[in-house]
Amino acid sequence: MILAALLVAGALWFSLRYAWWRPVVDRRFPRILMYHMIADARPGARFNGLRVAPQMFERQLRWLSEQGWKSFTVSDLVQQAGTLPAKAFAITFDDGYRSIYEAAWPLLKRRGWPFTVFVNSAPHDRGSPLFMSWDQLRELSEGGATIANHTVSHPHLLERLPGQDEAAWRRWVMSEITDAQARIRQEIGAAPKLFAWPFGEFDAALVDVLGELGFTGFGQQSGPLAVFSDPRVLPRFPFGGPYGDREDFVAKVETLPMPLAAGGDSIRLLTASGQPLEDAVLAPPDRPILMLRLAADFDPTRVECFVSGQGSAALRIEDEWVRVQAERPLSIGRARYNCTAPSAEAGRFHWFSQSWIVRQEPPQ
Repeated sequence: MILAALLVAGALWFSLRYAWWRPVVDRRFPRILMYHMIADARPGARFNGLRVAPQMFERQLRWLSEQGWKSFTVSDLVQQAGTLPAKAFAITFDDGYRSIYEAAWPLLKRRGWPFTVFVNSAPHDRGSPLFMSWDQLRELSEGGATIANHTVSHPHLLERLPGQDEAAWRRWVMSEITDAQARIRQEIGAAPKLFAWPFGEFDAALVDVLGELGFTGFGQQSGPLAVFSDPRVLPRFPFGGPYGDREDFVAKVETLPMPLAAGGDSIRLLTASGQPLEDAVLAPPDRPILMLRLAADFDPTRVECFVSGQGSAALRIEDEWVRVQAERPLSIGRARYNCTAPSAEAGRFHWFSQSWIVRQEPPQ
């Protein structure tokens, strides 16, 4: 089974230090689009950074249809990756906000397009007016949507509670996932082993836990799927706030994976002092280094990288490696290095995104 083979390949690949995923250029490998709210932004409104206006969302769907893109479920994308048509994509929503039911679903239902909603079960159990009810989620499921796991309470899974040792932390993480899975199965009748990381945050230990539970995982690092995307942290293109106008949307949907060198050592993560990193979780202050080894026939000078909140990053070519480092220490929280390079096809770009998490230092 292709999914099982991908899970084994991903697990083997992730066990190699420094590399979250290794893309190989193949136009057949699809894109996963990620949304939260389909609602107009308003001055002072909560979660404006998560909102995509209904009119913009409809324009995006219309463009996909006019350009011949084909909609699949995320399960189909993972199981059939490599055999899909060139223009394959999936739509996902995180958190289960009510606007999905009110604004997004009518547009998707009209086209007969499947989609996945990753729900954190607690607000649905509480009947929060910001979120869909279980009745509405069942209606979506009966209409062809997939309802999947986003934990119980949407916590920062990286954070240990005071006095919590490693074993207790693992039990807590597992309960957040398995308890949500049980609630989805109870309410919807089915619960596929699909999981979206809250806040897009994970480290090597968390990814190992998800692998032990047998889930396919989805992050928030941007990029198309690729041959060696780790199936526990698959990339998605997030849209919301300032992201999603026509130029931004088209550029992301049309991207290709960065052409990295074949073999087991094409991505390295280092601290500012050059020490190897086990994963992309950092202690402040740090200016981490990303090393990419490109395919031999690809010109490294075509690569351009950007740092969250800092703009363009200075690159160094070291033998066959491209070295990327932020000019200033990354801010506390989530950050990214996004690297692009023009492809041989006019208007299309290769894309690689490396997520970082800078943890708050505990009080002394």
